[in-house]
This record gives sequence, structure tokens and C-alpha cells, in this order.
Amino acid sequence: MVVRDIIFQLSVRNVRLNLLRSLLAALGIVIGVIAIASIGMMGANMTLSVTAQFTDMANKLTVTGYPGEGGSMEGPVGGGPGPPPPGTGGSSTDEVLVTENQFKDIKRIAGKYGIVYFVYQDSDPIEVGSDTGRATIYGLDIDVIREILAVKEGEYPESPNSVLVGPLLAERMGLRIGSRIDIGDPAEGSTTVRVTGILEERGLSMDINTDVAIIGSENLFVDLFGGEGEYDQVNIAVNNVDDVATVKTKIEDALNKKKDEVTVQDSSRMVESITSTVSSMTTFVTAIAGISLLVAAVSIFNVMMMSVTERVREIGIIRSIGTQRGEVLRMFIYEAAIIGTVGAAIGAVLSLIIGYVVVEGMVGTSDYFFTYGSLIHVPEAMLIGVAVCIISGVYPAWRASNLDPIEALRAE
Repeated sequence: MVVRDIIFQLSVRNVRLNLLRSLLAALGIVIGVIAIASIGMMGANMTLSVTAQFTDMANKLTVTGYPGEGGSMEGPVGGGPGPPPPGTGGSSTDEVLVTENQFKDIKRIAGKYGIVYFVYQDSDPIEVGSDTGRATIYGLDIDVIREILAVKEGEYPESPNSVLVGPLLAERMGLRIGSRIDIGDPAEGSTTVRVTGILEERGLSMDINTDVAIIGSENLFVDLFGGEGEYDQVNIAVNNVDDVATVKTKIEDALNKKKDEVTVQDSSRMVESITSTVSSMTTFVTAIAGISLLVAAVSIFNVMMMSVTERVREIGIIRSIGTQRGEVLRMFIYEAAIIGTVGAAIGAVLSLIIGYVVVEGMVGTSDYFFTYGSLIHVPEAMLIGVAVCIISGVYPAWRASNLDPIEALRAE
């Protein structure tokens, strides 16, 4: 065994004789391991947290009207405003809408894969008592509202003049169950609706953003804005995220067969893009943290070279009694490995503590800290630290092993 090897024991002795210098060299490894492990764990936790938050969006498809030949998603032919991004509100008469027949085709194709529903969407002034503002108004099928939205307080709407409101809008306007909201410009005639429920907060979503919106029935929306059977978007919530690409392809093949009629937005690509961006940022920051290991490598190289210089006569003595070059080489490599192992071990313990604090502070949650994807960065950082030490000690060890024994014994 290595620990019983006389060469290894000599290496341990040499480290003990120069303990302070060895600890200072190991300190560089400690700092490097902490930096790499902590940043790696922070990146892993951030990626896992973001992925978890966007998982519910990865199975969403949004179908909007195609803006036209020569146009883009920013506007239809003629330069007018195009369909707004999902859930942003502010529809326009110039929008390219999804027709009733197109909706039926989409539902026929995608209905077996999940929930398919239309969305009416517009923006209008609102008035609550003396408070005024503006809000996005959604019109959905009553059954769909029950299926896709969760009510935190109150009940789902039963009549055309009953609505749900998002939690942020309720907080901003002081809305409660039973509150009355006047929708529309009072000078042109407004419609009064009653709040029957306040929704759970959903955060960012690829289908509809309800946190600052009013959600009512299809009949309410048509009464307010008209446009029956002309939808701002059609959403599909696919049951199995693996079917998203299949559903998207089938819709595009069926509806865009002769000419482009609809645009299908796949939210899973956005999730992949966000995750990839976070991973790239983490890799970049980790590479910067790795510079600390380069500083440690220089320190260890310096320590080992000093050790060789100071022990020239000792090397000459052990060579003269029959110690082979390979054994001298091994002795100095062992010393570098001991320094690296001690530094990496201390760094690993501290990185768990510091990493937890960094994750809690930067990510805001430690739910994923003790997962494999997070903790794997600790042994990885340890291996890198030990490897840096050994590599830094190779040249000094080679130089020591190649000293001429006679010349070494003459050294003062």
C-alpha cells in the first residue's frame, strides 16, 4: 500500500517539516476548489430551478394567424401591427386572427393530445370606484376556465357578467369578491361586471398571463368587443411534452399546406434556450473562477522548486545509498499530491457551507442543493485541485530525480 511505502512516508515527513509553507500552498487549492464548486453548484441550482419553473410551459403551443406574405410576426401586410405575443394584451383591428374553421381544424388535429381552446384578448380602460386603470381582458369558454385556471378565493363565473381577476390586478385595484368593475370608456358607454373569484398567481406563462388581467366568458368578450368566431390565439396544452413537436408539425402540415395561414409557437424551444443561456453563463463564470487555481499552481510550483533547491544535499545522500531516480521522482510527486489532497478536502467541506449560502442568496431556494446535479461539482472541483497540484509538481520532481548524486553531495 502507498501509505506503507517508505517513499510516501518520507514525503509526509517533508511536508510536516515545512508545514507552514505547505499550508500556504494548499490555501490556493482551497480557494480554487471553493470557487469552482460554489459557482458550479449555484449554476446547477439556477438551471434546475429555472427548468422546474418553465416545465409547466414546455407543453404549451400557441397558434396565431399568419401575418402575411412579406410580413413578419411584427405586422401583417400593409405594415399594421401584428398579433401581440401570447398573453400581452392589446389586440388591434389590424390583427390577423384565427377563424372559427381554423380552430375546428386545430381541435380536430390536436384534441387527442391535450386541451385545445380559443382565446379572445383585448385591452380596455377599467374603473373601480374612484380608481381607474387599464387591464387585459380575456374571453374563454366557461368550461375551459374551470379546467386551466385555479381559483384562490371565491368561485368560477357562472353568468356573462361575472369575471375572475388576477391576484396582482386585485391587489393593485383593491378588488375583492363581489367588487364591481366598469369596463370601457365611460363616455362611450361601459359595461359593469362583478368579481366572483381571484386567481392563483401563475407568473410568466406562454399561454395567457392572468396575474394582471380580467377573465370572463366568450359572451362577455363578444358583447364588449365584437368579433365572434375570430380568435386572437388558440392554445394547446399537450398532455405529454414529448408530443409537442408532433402536434406542431401536424398543425403546420394541415393548415399551411397550400399557403401559410397560421404560425405555431413552441414554448419548449424557449425553455431550452433559457436553460442553455444559464448553462453558458455558469460555464463562463466557472472558467473565471478557475483562474484562482492557476494562481495556486504557480504557488505550488514555487514551493516545490524551493524544496528541491533546499534539499539538494539530502537528495544526493539518498541517491548515494541506492535510491533510484524513479523513487526520488515519486517522493516529490507524493508531496505535491499530499498538498493537493489536503487543500481539496478542506475546500470541499468549506464549499458545501459557502455554496449553500451562495445558492440560497443568489437563486433564492435551496430545494435542489442536495441533488446529484448540484453536489457532483464538489468532487469535480476536488479532482481538478489535486490534478493541478500534481501537474505543478512534475517538473520540480523531474529536476530532483535528475540531479547528479556526486554534484548534489558537494552542494552546501
